[in-house]
Amino acid sequence: MSMIKAVIVEDSRLARNELKELIKNQGEIEILGEAENVDEGYKLINETQPDLLFLDINMPEKDGFELLEMLDKVPITVFTTAFDEYAIKSFEYNALDYILKPINAKRFGKAIEKVKVQLEGSTAESSEENVTNETKEKLTESSQIFIKDGDKCWLVKIGDISLFEIVGNYTRVYFKGEKPMLYKSLNQVEEKLPDHNFFRVNRQQIINVNYIANVVPWFNGKLKLTMNSGEEVEVSRRQSYIFKDKMSI
Repeated sequence: MSMIKAVIVEDSRLARNELKELIKNQGEIEILGEAENVDEGYKLINETQPDLLFLDINMPEKDGFELLEMLDKVPITVFTTAFDEYAIKSFEYNALDYILKPINAKRFGKAIEKVKVQLEGSTAESSEENVTNETKEKLTESSQIFIKDGDKCWLVKIGDISLFEIVGNYTRVYFKGEKPMLYKSLNQVEEKLPDHNFFRVNRQQIINVNYIANVVPWFNGKLKLTMNSGEEVEVSRRQSYIFKDKMSI
């Protein structure tokens, strides 16, 4: 495996130094940079596009969760916290790991092993995707997004999402029996989605074509889709023609 490129976002200099020492002993991680607050971290992550983020949850002004909400694409994230299970219990889906401060070397090693496993899976998925200059700015099926709705949080792979739906100024996200609210517009979401498996069926909804269970003709030249999760989606007349061509039906 090639070197894992990492960024540290942590307000404590002592904790940053502690992490850097542990990372140095691992020998397989390259530190691209460090930041002591969310705004610096946001800039650093967008500039360096790391594989791995070591993120403190409890920071002044903005916390670690707010940083994840700001990102379009979330790196594999290992949380560092001084509080046992602080806010981690709010994760309902796909939280990678968290480490208590002061950090134990054995516990740190176990977290890195989990990172390697996830990175190997993500690399395999990405290699199957046709990446061109035009698609580099878009998310891939293996990309993660962070969703926080009320007290619950999720890190979700794009490929696990079956449906996006407008609710007011925001977007409801459907995946694996969950449907939290993402505080971005559907148009903002659409700009980043991979074109080959996401399709705008009407003004209100975008579907992942991999999760279609059934397609039937509907009124006035429209189509009605049933998703694997049971939701029924009506394709507008204009989009129905495009959809038939896309799906060769």
